Amino acid sequence: MDNQLLKTQMARWYPLIDHPTQIALNNAVAEGYRFPIVAAGRRSGKTERAKRFVAKMAMKTPGKMFFAAAPTYGQAKRIFWADLKALTLSCLHPQQPSESELIIRLPNLSEIHVIGLDKPQRFEGIPWGGGCIDEIADVKGDSLGANIMPALNTIDPRNPDYRAWCWFTGVPEGMNHFYDMAQLAQSGDPDYKFFTWKSAEILPADVIAAAKRNMSPKQFRQEYEGSFETAGGKIYEDYSKANYTDYTVNPFDALHWSHDQNYTPLSSCIAVIRNGVPYFVDEIVLESAISRQSAVEFVQRYKNHRNKTVYIYGDPAGRAGEKHGHKSDYTEIEDVLRLNGWKFERRVKRTHPAIKDRQNSVRAKILAADGSISLYVNPKTAEWVHKGLATVQFLPGSTFQEDQTNKYQHITTAVGYFVDYHWPQGSSGIQQTISAGIY
Repeated sequence: MDNQLLKTQMARWYPLIDHPTQIALNNAVAEGYRFPIVAAGRRSGKTERAKRFVAKMAMKTPGKMFFAAAPTYGQAKRIFWADLKALTLSCLHPQQPSESELIIRLPNLSEIHVIGLDKPQRFEGIPWGGGCIDEIADVKGDSLGANIMPALNTIDPRNPDYRAWCWFTGVPEGMNHFYDMAQLAQSGDPDYKFFTWKSAEILPADVIAAAKRNMSPKQFRQEYEGSFETAGGKIYEDYSKANYTDYTVNPFDALHWSHDQNYTPLSSCIAVIRNGVPYFVDEIVLESAISRQSAVEFVQRYKNHRNKTVYIYGDPAGRAGEKHGHKSDYTEIEDVLRLNGWKFERRVKRTHPAIKDRQNSVRAKILAADGSISLYVNPKTAEWVHKGLATVQFLPGSTFQEDQTNKYQHITTAVGYFVDYHWPQGSSGIQQTISAGIY
């Protein structure tokens, strides 16, 4: 036995902050609540509590099957696998965990299965004792009724009086199936109980203050206070006169030019950054045009601009064809710039940011949860940007898809690519860019 590994795994049981709601959650299953519904703020201990509860129940209950699940296989492995091996002190097990199946086989003949619900049929066919599903708001809603709940309600004929339990944990995502589960848990149904707490009740004040600086009020309420926020309506609902500016381009300003490579209409916005704050001061919107025409318009409009360096942002799809030596939307633009004496740097990520991350990045600049504003638009010189941020809405019933019948939607996407590059949120926070260098 590796004594150092055992010490490391035992150290995984570090003390947690005693929180009354979390203590009540730990007691819920023993009190007869099969399905605790946990909508709590990020980084506040809900997933950690779930891991520990599953590990404890598996270690003290012989011969039962337990699970720890997440929306996808990759998420489930990343969230649970290493921690559950440590929490169950797997280095002491006669049979070591199966890295291929993601199954921990305990000495008492119980098992813990780590499962991705992107293929919800993985959940079926096993007489479960109990477990947890994290990020439940992102699990396919129809899999609850078709796969998950039927499996949890299947009776094991060897133990007909036993009822499986499951912690459903996550951060709200609008009014979807997680909201319905939370409502059920507050309706008096004897199998369900609702638990919630705010991240501020667990995390240090400086961490909360940092989150407020970098999130919109709505996103902060949802992600750090566990609040179910109404979906639908305007995407950038906090955009207001407080975001207006009369600033126009100074001849020595460095120009930041961002594109949505869509031809109906071809939309791009031009910003300058002053003291770390973006000001959208111009735009190029052409009907039924191609990228080269947009570049011709740019060099003509800015032929007298003294600072001949431009930074290019936009849709990763605009790189199409480059791998095979063909001209892309960006190389067409860059050819025109080069011929007209401009230096440029391409700042385009390799992959699209998640739509929600792009939207959240813009919302946080429009108005942060701490009340600060760090995005401005000149409504006279960047009229499409202004109208887009003021009017673009979600598709009915969606929490993130955009209504593309609004002609201003494309330019707000261009705004999003620029903001996401400099002030990203979520998984897009990792800067994965292709830079064509300065020419």
